[in-house]
Amino acid sequence: MPEQVSLVVDVANVMGSRPDGWWRDRLGAATRWLAALDRLAGREVRLPGGSVGVLAEVVAVVEGQARRAAAPEGAVVRVVRAERDGDSAIVDVAGERLAAVDPVDGGVDTVLVVTADRGLRDRLPPGVGVTGPGWLLELTG
Repeated sequence: MPEQVSLVVDVANVMGSRPDGWWRDRLGAATRWLAALDRLAGREVRLPGGSVGVLAEVVAVVEGQARRAAAPEGAVVRVVRAERDGDSAIVDVAGERLAAVDPVDGGVDTVLVVTADRGLRDRLPPGVGVTGPGWLLELTG
């Protein structure tokens, strides 16, 4: 059985990794990312490192102007609107999801954060996996 993954996405960092004009419309770009992330929820994917996992939950952390971004109607992606800085919210969410890891009772097996931010990576709790935006960009096409 594939591992169950809680995916936490640093939306600002992922948006910034692709020069597609997102800076002209941060809100629109974030809204498009929420729709793309929602389509990933529940999908079986090849994880960094080669194993197969199911994206049991997808959490998108938005900040700044992107805080007003809306997920599609009926979306399952969980949107966290950072009150302070996005990095602190991601650290909090990753810790919360890590505390919920319970492979014995059929819960989530793994927490995976998507970011290229080295400072953020250093702040994540031990046991949280990290991958860069390239992995997510491949999944979303």
